[in-house]
Amino acid sequence: MCGITGFLDTKRQETEIELESTVRCMADTILYRGPDDYGSWVDAETGLAFGFRRLAILDLSPTGHQPMYSMDGRFVIIFNGEIYNFAELRSELERLGYHFKGHSDTEIMLAAICEWGLRSAVRRFNGMFAFALWDRQERQLFLVRDRLGIKPLYYGWAGNVFLFGSELKPFQAHPAFQGTIDRDALALFLRFNCIHAPYSIYKGIYKLVPGNILTLSDCDCRTEPVIEPYWSARDVAERGSEEPFSGTDQEAEEELDQLLRDSVRERMIADVPLGAFLSGGIDSSTVVALMQAQSDRPVKTFTIGFKEADFDEASYAKAIAQHLGTDHTELYVTPGEAREVIPNLPNLYDEPYADSSQIPTFLVSQLARSQVTVSLSGDGGDELFGGYNRYYAGRWVWEKLGWIPSGMRRAGSQAMDNLSPRLLERILRELNLAGKQELSEKIRKSSKILASDSYPDIYNRLVSLWDKPAEIVKGSQEPPTILTDPKRWAKLDDFTQTMMYLDLVTYLPEDILVKLDRASMHVSLEARVPLLDDHRVVEFAWKLPLTMKMRAGKRKWILRQVLYRYVPQEMIERPKMGFAIPIGDWLRVPLRDWGESLLNEKKLEQEGFFNPAPIRQKWTQHIEGKRNWHHHLWAILMFQAWFSENKARIVA
Repeated sequence: MCGITGFLDTKRQETEIELESTVRCMADTILYRGPDDYGSWVDAETGLAFGFRRLAILDLSPTGHQPMYSMDGRFVIIFNGEIYNFAELRSELERLGYHFKGHSDTEIMLAAICEWGLRSAVRRFNGMFAFALWDRQERQLFLVRDRLGIKPLYYGWAGNVFLFGSELKPFQAHPAFQGTIDRDALALFLRFNCIHAPYSIYKGIYKLVPGNILTLSDCDCRTEPVIEPYWSARDVAERGSEEPFSGTDQEAEEELDQLLRDSVRERMIADVPLGAFLSGGIDSSTVVALMQAQSDRPVKTFTIGFKEADFDEASYAKAIAQHLGTDHTELYVTPGEAREVIPNLPNLYDEPYADSSQIPTFLVSQLARSQVTVSLSGDGGDELFGGYNRYYAGRWVWEKLGWIPSGMRRAGSQAMDNLSPRLLERILRELNLAGKQELSEKIRKSSKILASDSYPDIYNRLVSLWDKPAEIVKGSQEPPTILTDPKRWAKLDDFTQTMMYLDLVTYLPEDILVKLDRASMHVSLEARVPLLDDHRVVEFAWKLPLTMKMRAGKRKWILRQVLYRYVPQEMIERPKMGFAIPIGDWLRVPLRDWGESLLNEKKLEQEGFFNPAPIRQKWTQHIEGKRNWHHHLWAILMFQAWFSENKARIVA
């Protein structure tokens, strides 16, 4: 796992020393992504510079150093990620006459590209990756991102300079870069608490969409790159729906178990200490169970706990760890310790990001890094196997109440929205359900479903924070995304499957995987996701009929059956919990002064990004306990904190 960056200066006026100095400054901004080694390659004639920071995982020797050159000298590569089937590819290439100096996957990638061509080679790669490749013969630059977007990759023009990198920080270190806030992307951020690809917070700078190859031909003037897919989640979803798995439940369970065992086993290969995150939920427990079943020593597992019972899963994780026999470490974090992370969030997430579970994700990454360099994670199970409440609740509420006239449903939704946190807590207390945070969240989501007019409208409302963000961000217009263009949706028979598909191509890469990548890499920890970065698992999951994923009110039914082979059912059966913290309560008391300083009406007016009135209204209602607006407010606060940290590098 590493950090990559570089640029192509079409003016070609810099010397090799100047190019090297600039790319070194860019790479040093992401030192934490690769503290073990630095490498660079520059070509003054071309105006091209590659910078690389290495976190050594496989082949710790100098033969794993990057940038790396192909044996014939044609290609130069910088690569972030892991190719897990590199040993299999190596054997195939050796049979074709190739000989290798070391044992890194990067060397195998270059040979595969030489032998089969870039596009055919990438389709053979099983893993997570973002890499830049320069073809010295054809004078072309390629940027490639993995199928699901596990590893990040940004690009864009700054005048006559084409920039790229794992994060946005390297861009800020290049003298040609002038960061201008994209107000349309900011509106998108307020809707989703993250910015969906291809957009970024800066005008003219983009994220490469997962599963795509970008090609930029060497030129003397600014040109737009050509972007083409090599893998399509839409094709996978549609093909799985058209040609579903036709075997029995037992056969599906057996095949999934074997696929997951293979995926987990390959992701346990490392030349450094390795462990796993364990929350005690279905996904992480499955990954850990399969790790321990294939390990001859106790697997190191890590859990973060909170004293607030409504947000704590540590006891469940501990029970799973004891049953499996792992070497378990848990850390109970005080509210003060969790809040200490908040000032560092703008630096940790180099563009605005507002999923508050970013805080515990960073804390558990920090805990794991104290003992290991690689940690496996269970991310992806919800999107692939139907784990989110909205997949079930949306359909259930709509089928039960959709017949009610829309005016009456909207009135009911408004009444539910108007319940103050205090009144809701009083009602739940009377029902002997006090402190049940998940019920409060279900009530909030149910009100959104009631106000909807169709299944697509249900999904849009459930994934949106601010319903009309363009009215909050001055001078903005929400840009088009896949969610606003049904023509780009996979053609599936059931809208629950459509929701899962949309989550797979939006929420997963732009929220969940961003959170994991930035939190883990900030402490120089490689996080691996065996449910996702093995595309065979993804493709098999889409062949499974919905009845194998959601059955008798149980979500992730088939994944549960696999887990029950290793863990007793009674240890797993409990309501789903998110990886959450009590942000709403914190904003009312310990974080109130911090929030007030960022949401000051005069400050908002002077900075000129937001219309202060609706923000101040929600802030007042929230701190007075009349309404719970912490999701909406956290997005505003995270932008404000990010802007305060970066405004010196931003052009108005």
